[in-house]
Amino acid sequence: MNKYAKFAAMIATSTLVMFGLMYLNTYSLDHVFFSETRAYMALVMGASMAIVMLLFMLGMYDNTRTNVVILAGSALVFAGALWLVRSQETVDDVSYMRAMIPHHSIAVLTSRRAHIADARVRELADGIIEAQVREIDQMKALIEDLEQREAAK
Repeated sequence: MNKYAKFAAMIATSTLVMFGLMYLNTYSLDHVFFSETRAYMALVMGASMAIVMLLFMLGMYDNTRTNVVILAGSALVFAGALWLVRSQETVDDVSYMRAMIPHHSIAVLTSRRAHIADARVRELADGIIEAQVREIDQMKALIEDLEQREAAK
């Protein structure tokens, strides 16, 4: 495998790993749903990493034309993925809820596991837990209902 193919494999693997790592702070495994937004953010990070790593290791990669293509392609992926994250253009009802469940789960994890001493903060955290768990259950039910309706069409 040539050095540019290894570079591409390294960036692709790292991007996939970063996508997976974004789910490590969910409270429960049943709160892990595919998220378009997280996928786009992984692409933003992967493209950024490709640019930074190539520039740091430029001495190892001596094909100027290929380097320019990698840098320009990475910049385009970065810009496109960032636009998708910021605009939420492709996110529909179900995609939105699949992204929000892990997000809510993070609030449950931090609210349950933080070492909170102040009673007022504990009360706030308990309210967050209650609301987030209720909303996660509501979103799961809505996803199921919407998917059943779509399948029935």
